[in-house]
Amino acid sequence: MDCTGGRKMLEKVNRMNELYDTYQELLTSKQKIYFELYYQDDLSLSEIAEQFEVSRNAVFDNIKRTGKLLEDYEDKLQLLSKREAREKILDQMMLSTSDEQLIKWISELQLLD
Repeated sequence: MDCTGGRKMLEKVNRMNELYDTYQELLTSKQKIYFELYYQDDLSLSEIAEQFEVSRNAVFDNIKRTGKLLEDYEDKLQLLSKREAREKILDQMMLSTSDEQLIKWISELQLLD
């Protein structure tokens, strides 16, 4: 895999993990388990399939549907994009002020996410 392909895959993994962190409470336990094993524990589809005694294709379909579901939630709710925009604004505010109380409040807001 060339450098561009590797970077795109890493970006996809990071995006999926960010979406998962945001919307995981909306998923079923089976969706969570397969997703975590694949994206966070870096198990292959075959390893997951063997562990649950299902076909590799069943695992692939579940993970693909879960990824699409996470993207659909983000399309509708925009929680991740709004959080990223808030973080960017708070970072800019932090860099633009020397007011100690304001810096404290900004820090407290950043901890909420």
